Amino acid sequence: MRASDLLHPRPEGLYCPPGDFFIDPVRPVNRALITHGHSDHARSGHRSVLATQQTIDIMGLRYGEGFAGTTQAAALGEPIALNDGVTVTFHPAGHVLGSAQIEVVHQGTCIVASGDYKRQKDATCAPFEPIRCDVFITEATFGLPVFRHPPDTEETARLLKSTAQFPERAHLVGAYALGKAQRVMRLLRDAGYDRPIYIHGALAKLSGYYQSQGIDLGTLEPATVESGGKDDFAGAIVVGPPSAFADRWARRFPDPISCFASGWMRIRQRAKQGGVELPLIISDHADWDELTATIKETGAGEIWVTHGREEALVRWCELEGIAARPLHLVGYEDEGD
Repeated sequence: MRASDLLHPRPEGLYCPPGDFFIDPVRPVNRALITHGHSDHARSGHRSVLATQQTIDIMGLRYGEGFAGTTQAAALGEPIALNDGVTVTFHPAGHVLGSAQIEVVHQGTCIVASGDYKRQKDATCAPFEPIRCDVFITEATFGLPVFRHPPDTEETARLLKSTAQFPERAHLVGAYALGKAQRVMRLLRDAGYDRPIYIHGALAKLSGYYQSQGIDLGTLEPATVESGGKDDFAGAIVVGPPSAFADRWARRFPDPISCFASGWMRIRQRAKQGGVELPLIISDHADWDELTATIKETGAGEIWVTHGREEALVRWCELEGIAARPLHLVGYEDEGD
């Protein structure tokens, strides 16, 4: 069968007619298959949701227990038969805890929808697994050659060097609440940082869930000054959502150094405009080299590119002799980077 008959874009999202389901729909639907828990991919209000157990748990924490009519947990690597002979299998995506690629097979045609993914090693989630397929649907968040992410251990070392150089100042690290924040904490622990890490209240539930899943983030303390003064945070590392550092909450810390962990910190002007004093290039998305290497590893004869710098990656595929096209899906806003 034609790949476009198995999966194609609709206003709600990627739709599979023979299976009668959507992947990461942006509007409420009857049956949704969810790749991961970021809010641009995982929305509430669906009649039924199929996802990994960790993604289901994360959606429950973010939206409340009634976020969907019914839920079904998918075990990684185990095929699930759906309508009309369609089989789906969830495989690790390496993006955040619980994230998965979704392999869709019907009548001998195999399409893999990757969702968001990265290839750097990350102790807070299962590593990405390349899946051989006929069509690979890849993100392109950092789909330009300028984006080449340095090792995250080097960026962590830069943060720790700054804390040693400025022991009288607090370091405020902006990191998205799901995935990035916990990864930064784990990187600090792996680098030998054993002091308490102070966190914004918006990170508490998700960080607690990560720890319940066996991911050791060390001692976490609430970043509040009600019981003390600014000097209590001299030399401290404080992690919070980027939005928190633009309001009064950030002014409670002593002469803070503004940091931001994101792949976008590769663009110096973007860091400067955001008032970021210490940009940390730590991304939960694949960079240019990882995107192109992954495409080759899948062996796919056709590539569909979505949410990001679609045109450059499509052009690269064409130069490599690989058929490619942009999907032009809307509603995916980069929560995870």
